[in-house]
Amino acid sequence: MYTPTPNEETRLEVMHALVRAHPLGTWTLLGEDDLLTNHVPFLLDAERGPFGTLVGHVARANPVWRSPPSAVRSVVSFQGPHAYVTPSWYASKREHGKTVPTWNYAVVHARGVPTFIEDRAWLLAHVSSLTDVHEATEAAPWAVTDAPAEYTERMLGAIVGVEIPIERLLGKWKTSQNRPNADKAGVVAGLRGRGDAASAALVAEHTSTASDR
Repeated sequence: MYTPTPNEETRLEVMHALVRAHPLGTWTLLGEDDLLTNHVPFLLDAERGPFGTLVGHVARANPVWRSPPSAVRSVVSFQGPHAYVTPSWYASKREHGKTVPTWNYAVVHARGVPTFIEDRAWLLAHVSSLTDVHEATEAAPWAVTDAPAEYTERMLGAIVGVEIPIERLLGKWKTSQNRPNADKAGVVAGLRGRGDAASAALVAEHTSTASDR
């Protein structure tokens, strides 16, 4: 990932927070003769390894787990908030007109070699944890134990677990760091004016500790 110095995010806690907030990772790895890409909701175990470990599962019918892991690290991309930025928001447009559109975003890339797990006890613990995390905000949280045991057992037979110890974590926050302060203020005002959730989420990235990046 091309990451100019002003856009580089190195704080582990900030990158981990984005992964937890946007857990559906785009996972790409090298197969026998092609690149394989899958979209997997990952849990982050921050206590395992220097950068944490990603934990998820794929369908047993998915061929991704049947090939031996490549010596080339796979990469999981976690896309945070993003939005189009119009030059009309820049004060510099009114001053000299030398502006162009862009796209602002926050993203984290995690690199590591995957291992695959078929143990039923591990799979049950994993899907229970995954469910508990994502059901936590529901009015009436569903639990794995709400389903008949024989049905759950059959479903466990249809998946394979995956763990990716993170060997390298890359963060990029493209939040107008290269613009004058007046232009940055214009971008924040413009995003707020849109009134949608995606733009509001990106405003938070622009205004929270931007000076530290």
